[in-house]
Amino acid sequence: MKKLVALSMILSMMCGLAACSNSGSSDGGSDSKDKGKSDGKVSINVIAAQYGQNTKTWWEDFVKDFKAEHSDIDLTVEVESWNDIYTVVNTRISNNDAPDILNIDVFANYQADDLLLPAEDFVSKETYDKMYPAFLEQSDVDGTIWAIPDLASARALYYNADILEAAGVEVPTTWDELTEACKKIKEHDSNIYPWGIDMTTDEGQAAFAYYTWNNGGGFVDEDNNWALNSDKNVEAIEYAVNMVKEGYTNSDPANDTRYDLQDMFGAGQVAMMIGPNSIPTYIADGGYSINYAVAPIPTNGGVDSVSAGVMDRFMCFDNEYSDEELEAIKTFFDFFYEDARYSEWVLMEGFLPATSTGGEILAKEDESMASWVDIVGSCKFYPTAKTEWDDVKQGVINVEQQALLGGNVKELLDELQNEIAE
Repeated sequence: MKKLVALSMILSMMCGLAACSNSGSSDGGSDSKDKGKSDGKVSINVIAAQYGQNTKTWWEDFVKDFKAEHSDIDLTVEVESWNDIYTVVNTRISNNDAPDILNIDVFANYQADDLLLPAEDFVSKETYDKMYPAFLEQSDVDGTIWAIPDLASARALYYNADILEAAGVEVPTTWDELTEACKKIKEHDSNIYPWGIDMTTDEGQAAFAYYTWNNGGGFVDEDNNWALNSDKNVEAIEYAVNMVKEGYTNSDPANDTRYDLQDMFGAGQVAMMIGPNSIPTYIADGGYSINYAVAPIPTNGGVDSVSAGVMDRFMCFDNEYSDEELEAIKTFFDFFYEDARYSEWVLMEGFLPATSTGGEILAKEDESMASWVDIVGSCKFYPTAKTEWDDVKQGVINVEQQALLGGNVKELLDELQNEIAE
């Protein structure tokens, strides 16, 4: 198992719900944490991930509103792109300058290195009780919750209804149907990519989940042990890679991120892709106008369709706080998770809420959101509470990318399983 120091070598190889290239501080302040008090105020430093075009502005407004109500707390929020955030955080930690609060996807290695506080130490009971238990359980290590859910997304099949109709195909529910649909779409219009695949460092682990889960496989077995080289997984990744080789997908899955695919889908260049519930917001904000719909992810037959759930987190580093500082951190989270404000945060980029109250508000406002709230409650999640997850995540991406170059999937997965099991 690689410890925290090894994380800095991963650099930008990981992502959570989204990836974006811009970054910056929401209040134009210092990039490093001022320990203790500043000008008699309690200082709180937050590093937050950038989810899209609106994230930085949202945090800037949040900081202004927070300071207006809590003049005794000096809040700084640094917004970092998913490409940079891991390097920024690990550099800060190596310099003994960990942030107070971190918004990111992974937590297990930080917890394993004794860097975090238990969630109930930094979140008030009122705010803690709002959160879906199933989401909290994703950050459980030995009966203790070490991080709280920020927001979530679920994935489904998006398809261009006009393209499928013109090609004379129905929405596929199985891999055989998907392959046949891709063949007919390609024959109908060779300029259209029938199927979108993202095997980049952005979402390659999601691709692994889509295909293996919907073939009866997955990252772990029934006993929660790593099972990366199972026969079901080998078959699933071979199928996905073969789709690329047959010319049914975007031409460069190792470099085409899901944002690239979403742009191609919005422009009518990709007929079908698996994507998050935030795609409608992305398409609307991008000015695209296509006739599309959503369906369950196709399976290899004989198994129920599985939607992938993705959840990001807030965690608090153990920086030897005074009682006053801990109360300030609790105040930050109470302010963030206030129902109306939190619902605004979730809706901003089209994500799903991690609190029951947020779910109730969104379901009342948008009937389509209600169905997604139900979906995310029955999703499978990445096994992020296992300390090896960081290595597994990068490992399956490497397997996919090497397989795209002609590598043997079984041999690659065997090698990865042996590395992780050591």
